[in-house]
Order: sequence, then structure tokens, then C-alpha cells
Amino acid sequence: MTTTESSAPPIRWGVLGAGGIAATVGADIAASPGSTLAAVAARDAQRAAAFARLHGVARSYGSYEELVTDPDVDVVYVATTHAQHHEHALLALEAGKPVLVEKAFTLNAREARKVVAVARAHRLFCMEAMWMRFNPLIQEAQRVAASGRIGDVVAVRAELSRRFEYDPNHRLFNLEVGGGALLDLGVYPTTFAWLFLGRPDIVQATGSLAPTGSDATAALQWGYGDGRIAQVLSSAVSGSPFAGLVTGTSGWIQVGRRVHHPTTLTVHTAAGDEVSSVEIAGNGYGPQVAEVERCLRAGETESPLAPLDETVAILEILDEARRQLGVRYPADEA
Repeated sequence: MTTTESSAPPIRWGVLGAGGIAATVGADIAASPGSTLAAVAARDAQRAAAFARLHGVARSYGSYEELVTDPDVDVVYVATTHAQHHEHALLALEAGKPVLVEKAFTLNAREARKVVAVARAHRLFCMEAMWMRFNPLIQEAQRVAASGRIGDVVAVRAELSRRFEYDPNHRLFNLEVGGGALLDLGVYPTTFAWLFLGRPDIVQATGSLAPTGSDATAALQWGYGDGRIAQVLSSAVSGSPFAGLVTGTSGWIQVGRRVHHPTTLTVHTAAGDEVSSVEIAGNGYGPQVAEVERCLRAGETESPLAPLDETVAILEILDEARRQLGVRYPADEA
């Protein structure tokens, strides 16, 4: 941090939502010397107040409208459920507040395009909270792939799976709140594949559905006109130790243990294996928080590490996968 940055007043965050992810990310926001938790809001004022007491937040509100109009909030972190991201991001942007929107950014690409359009019209910072993009090992893997050390990239395999006990009211299985393995888990390996291959020419999806109609398992195969391929898997009914593999014509890159927050990176070439590891303080969201701080202080409305056009494009891939699987959200009918 430069002397100017260290002497600048902290970025004051307002958090929409008082659930688990708000607490997890909020802890890393509070731990950053460049940020402070200024306010939290929930639909239940008592829940917001309890969150504020537990996490040292200065103010709490029983409505989201109160928080986004608070003049002492510099940026809003949208930490509500998937189905609320579109509404709450727009609420903050229309109030003149920059936003960090938890993944998945919105339920579908149509909603995402609306949020992006409003952010750009208001010239306000907006970013999906895709924390894996800021992980130093993910960034190193991208540099290695771009350098040609493993030759030309020809294939990517990525997976994120975790077993959840079936409960029709759980967010993973409830279509009303954007349930399904793809939006909750699959967005990570989809993003991983995108980082190394970009937009596919063909997306083929197969999988299984829960009794509620949400996707329980989704396997995607991507094809490219030049022969490259990607295989992306996510499941909410089984766990897996597999993370991400980037294969080149003369080597490969592997990340582990989880694709969305790897702690090890192996680069294999003819010279052998080169293994790197990293430990990120707190819950792992610090690099993401630091990028928001940097962008706001620099007056940037988008992060070059998480371009909004890519956020929309990845949701377009997930939309197509859900279409093929037969998964429909109520918001898709709007």
C-alpha cells in the first residue's frame, strides 16, 4: 500500500443481507486496513441488529432502502440470495452506490445485462464477487498458460461438487431462490474454463434433476472450432476431490484442492513438476476486497480482472446449460 493509500480514509461498506456469506466476507472486509463495515441491512431489523453486534458493524437497518440511502456508505455488498441479486443491485445503483454483487451475479443473463446497463449509465463501479479471479494461484496459472510454458492450451477440466442432503426448502433445491448446482457451484468451474479458453462455440449439457426441478448434477462439454474442449462438472449430491486441470501441447497446470480457492498449483513440463502454494489470511476474500478498494480509489467502474461483459457471457453459458437440462426459474419468464 502506498503512503497516499494508507493515509486515505477507509472505504465504508454497507452489507445487504445478514446470512452466512455476509458474515464470511464481512469478516475479511473488516480485517482489511483499507475498509470498514459501516452498515448492515436485513428484512428483519432484529436480525440485522444481531449481526451488527456480532461483527462490530456501526449501524443496522430493517430495510434495504435505508442502507442504500445512507450517506456514510461508500459501496454496497449484495449478499442476499441469488434471486434477489438483480433487484438489490439495481436498488443500490439507482441510489448512486457502487456495488459488489455476490455470485452468481444474477439468475440469468437477461437480468445481468440490465444491472450492467444501469451501472454503466450511472458510471458506477459494479463487479461480481467471483473471488476465485483474485486468488494469486489462479492468476499465476493464467500467466503460465499465456506464457507458452505448457505449449498451446487444448483442454480444460474443472469441477466443484459437494453433497447436500435433499430438502425442498434448501436454497440448493428451491427454484424460487435460484436453486441448483450450476448457479451455486458450477459457476466456479465454468469461470475457470472461461479464463483459459474463452467463449465456447458449442455447449452440450447433461445431468440430473432434483424432485423440485432444480439441477442436482450438471456436466457440460464445450467445443471450439479449432478443436479445443472443456469439461465442466458440478454436483449437489456428491462430493469430489477434483479441482481444475489445464492441458497444453507440452505440459499441464493443475490447481487444488478446490477450484474456487486453490492452495496449491502444479506446473508440469518436460523439466518436471514445479509446485507452488499460498496461504491467504482470513477466509480468503481479502484479495477481492483489495481489488474493490483499488478500483474505487482509482475511479474505475469495472475491474480488469472481472470484466462485466465476461460475467454476462458466463451467465449466457449457464442459461444454455439450464435450457438443455430443463431447469426454469420464475424469473426466466419475465
